[in-house]
Amino acid sequence: MARPKKQCTCLCCKLQSDCFKPRGIPLSGLDEIHLAIDELEALRLADFEGLYHEEAARRMDISRATFGRIIDSARHKVAEAILQGKALRIESQEIETGGIL
Repeated sequence: MARPKKQCTCLCCKLQSDCFKPRGIPLSGLDEIHLAIDELEALRLADFEGLYHEEAARRMDISRATFGRIIDSARHKVAEAILQGKALRIESQEIETGGIL
């Protein structure tokens, strides 16, 4: 049996938007890809902050292997949205804001 997921993810920035889509196409006409909050946080730590997986995993309080799976999933979803012209929606759930960038 798998370990239960954490209920609350600490996100250390304030989101300006929860959806990104190609310009000129109504959202109603697009397929959506859902990006989980933990995937967004992994992208922020690895790609925006430039942290190594080990340090990013420590900040998220997860194993390095789990971080690797999360960041791989997040990057695949972002690439799919860009390459296939889909909307990218950040899933809303209970978020604990640790600090605002």
